[in-house]
Amino acid sequence: MSLTTRVLIGLAAGFAAGLLLSRSAYATPVVTFLTPFGTIFINLIRMTALPLVASMLVASVGSIGKSRALGRTGARALAIALLLLTIAAAGSAIVAAPVFGRVHVDRAAAEALRAPSTTKLGGSFVPPGEPLPPSPVAQWFIGLVSPNVFKSAVEDAMLPVIVFAVLFALALGRIDDDRRTAVLRFVDGVAQAMQRLVAGILTLAPFGVFALAVPLAARLGLSAISAVGVYIALVVALTVAAVALLLYPLGIVGGRMRPAAFVAFCAPAQAMAFSSRSSVATLPAMLETASRAALPPVIAGFIIPLGASVFRFGAAVAQTVGVLFLARLYGVELSPAQIASVVVTVIFTTFAVPGIPGGSIIAMVPVLASVNLPVEGVGVLLAVDTIPDMFRTTANATGTMTLAAVLRRFSLTSTNIFVEDAAPGGRASGSDIVET
Repeated sequence: MSLTTRVLIGLAAGFAAGLLLSRSAYATPVVTFLTPFGTIFINLIRMTALPLVASMLVASVGSIGKSRALGRTGARALAIALLLLTIAAAGSAIVAAPVFGRVHVDRAAAEALRAPSTTKLGGSFVPPGEPLPPSPVAQWFIGLVSPNVFKSAVEDAMLPVIVFAVLFALALGRIDDDRRTAVLRFVDGVAQAMQRLVAGILTLAPFGVFALAVPLAARLGLSAISAVGVYIALVVALTVAAVALLLYPLGIVGGRMRPAAFVAFCAPAQAMAFSSRSSVATLPAMLETASRAALPPVIAGFIIPLGASVFRFGAAVAQTVGVLFLARLYGVELSPAQIASVVVTVIFTTFAVPGIPGGSIIAMVPVLASVNLPVEGVGVLLAVDTIPDMFRTTANATGTMTLAAVLRRFSLTSTNIFVEDAAPGGRASGSDIVET
């Protein structure tokens, strides 16, 4: 039996048990007994969040500067990727916030779910003559740069840690090759070890999800079930819309490809992504398409592998919607500044999503921490992630192929390497897939 099936069984069993207990006198002792197990499972995930996110960010961003010959193409790819992620995350927040605002969740029950640390005080008293504190927007920008990144990590202030990791990775690209390679090998080893650890922790997911689902259903009743249904429908719909309205037009227009040609260009990787739910597993299909289309080596050998490893377009939609859903579920009102913080954090954390099923949900811990939402919600989203993950991974693969199509156009205008690669040697010219 697959892990996905076992997790769904754990979720269904947990919800069923919780609903039966919701009107029973045994609800309190059972919930009290199971809560520590759910907390331990969440803490195991939280334990991996910081080293996983930091190491993968440094490894992925730092590798862009590994070869100066690839700098221009890498910079263009990064700029396009950041623009796409920003539009996807911001657009998802704009659409999802009012939709979840219409989802009914019992306020008293939601309040019971909230951890004490998420309860915020109201306004604070400022003595006469004292300078006024910075505005929320100014404070948000100030908080991006921490004077002590280790203190921020201890306090779960992940956004400044992410900013530091990105700046460190960019600086790493400017040192000499030998030392950069040594650091990247170490960081990549840490990242791979953390992914193995996360995969091991996920084997406990059926039990952890059950321990989290029982208290949730016991406290919220049927309203939790309906809210989860709305979340699944919305995240799938927004993911499909983002691909259809953003990636396909960009690939067709920006890559100068016929619509049918771009569909054929993406289809093999999409099929692999939908069935495997692993972005890394789509890499062989992407490389095969690159070979048939005779893409330049800088794209086939650098952009596509890097994109398959770290470009998670679908995660920008799913994480944003997931945070807003959990805020509604737990009765936490997010201010515009907090939503902006979510969008920015999502943009960076998408580069640190492990290429495994459910990886986007695991990487949500820093996003939840950035707005003080209970990280226990990760277990809820992880339990119902099978269908959203299929569409999210497909969007990830489509995003990488869109980057390849657009960057191919730049390569064609700046070098004749495409023509050289299309010379006889067993590879197709690409004219059957790509139109210039």
